[in-house]
Amino acid sequence: MTDRYAIIGNPIAQAKSPALQMAFAKANGQDMEYGAILGEPGKFAEAIREFQRQGGKGMNITMPFKLDAFALADELTARGRAAGAINMYTLRADGTILGDNTDGFGIVRDITHNLGCAIHGRKVLLLGAGGAVRGTLLPLFAEAPAEVFIANRTASKAVELADEFGAEAGSTKLAGGGFADIPGGFDIIINGSASSMTGDVPPLAPAVWQAAQLAYDMAYKKEPTAFVLAAREAGVKQTADGLGMVVEQGAECFFLWRGIRPDTAPVIAALRAA
Repeated sequence: MTDRYAIIGNPIAQAKSPALQMAFAKANGQDMEYGAILGEPGKFAEAIREFQRQGGKGMNITMPFKLDAFALADELTARGRAAGAINMYTLRADGTILGDNTDGFGIVRDITHNLGCAIHGRKVLLLGAGGAVRGTLLPLFAEAPAEVFIANRTASKAVELADEFGAEAGSTKLAGGGFADIPGGFDIIINGSASSMTGDVPPLAPAVWQAAQLAYDMAYKKEPTAFVLAAREAGVKQTADGLGMVVEQGAECFFLWRGIRPDTAPVIAALRAA
């Protein structure tokens, strides 16, 4: 019997997950189908349970339901709990739901595997203090960077986030503050703020840009984001948007569902060309 998976969100027409997952399935000989569900506000749990009753094996969750997904899950992975939001369900045979968050994994794998930029021992600057940054922290700490600084327009939110994750940082020096508090230069800058979606750019000092080897925007568009353009103009050697992250987080879901790590390079190349 063909195994069923789907993504739920609202809106949903723009979702790349069906194309990603079916490309992975075809390349790896997996008998599965993957659809898209337009979720209705206030009826998230009902939609999940119905899909589960129909034999669904797993789901991806996108906006605006990631917090609903967190609340509904029977069990959470460590990274899902740390993120405070869920983008992936494994629907178990016993009727229970395991919630996970693969977004942070996708970012780290895109940087280290696809872009060839080591995080171990490097200094990393995270811009923003919302869910996207929160979900990145545990996978980032697993790479043992020398230092992570969280910078946010509201400095207190960055400080609070750094304090909350202090025990998880291991040997990594972790701190937070406002943009004016950024202490010197960093090897890698990761933009997890909402600025790219509004066309804004975080107010970084020229010296901060100039020290960076990589500027990475979690957002992606057909054209370069405002953050990527600003980084290039400032002379950052390597820039990237979040398309690779989207593919890699989907590949992690595929691996957890099917037990196979798919080759992501052809999919990323196809999406770039589309």
